[in-house]
Amino acid sequence: MIVLGLDTCLNACSVAVLDGERVLASAREVMARGHQERLAPMARDVVAEAGVGFDALDRIATTVGPGSFTGLRVGVAFAKGLALALDRPSVGIGTLEALAQQAPSAGKGGLVFPAIDARRGQLYLQAFEDGRALMAPDAVTAEVAAARIAELSQGRPFTLVGSGAPLLSDFAPSAAVIETEGADARDVARLAQARAPGPLKPLYLRAPDAKLPASALPA
Repeated sequence: MIVLGLDTCLNACSVAVLDGERVLASAREVMARGHQERLAPMARDVVAEAGVGFDALDRIATTVGPGSFTGLRVGVAFAKGLALALDRPSVGIGTLEALAQQAPSAGKGGLVFPAIDARRGQLYLQAFEDGRALMAPDAVTAEVAAARIAELSQGRPFTLVGSGAPLLSDFAPSAAVIETEGADARDVARLAQARAPGPLKPLYLRAPDAKLPASALPA
């Protein structure tokens, strides 16, 4: 199965083409903004480097959140449009699940807590063990996150992955910490191969930071 994987939810733009477990081509650029301008050219170049052509793709996969509101919409919209144009199925992968794959112990019985710095004193947090989700993704404070980690780990070693990991290091000084700017599209593509395709729906865990001006609100 040839899968195009995408990630634009955080501070990176990542694209990969996999044929089963074999990576045909991939690219990743760290960026806080500009995903909309870079995604299509990057996808074009990666597919060309893979030597398969868009018509050879079997499915399109992308991270669907949580993440930046603009970034995740860019990835979802592009994946939807491409899947429609190619008449191919699409698969949505949670950003936190994709981040968890960057831990060396992911899928090997290890306990992994992917965490994203959500700003405003919050973290997006989830927990995985042996590839199985132990909790649903949630937006919590660092104190609440630390309490949930303590409850689920029960003294066992674990890994923190993501931009929120350093914010939790004081609560878990012995934890392994992996900082990363975003998910890896290669992991997105791998996860998508074992998932049933379906409509792409953005995962929002809280309301957007941007607010309408008072003059634009209904009376």
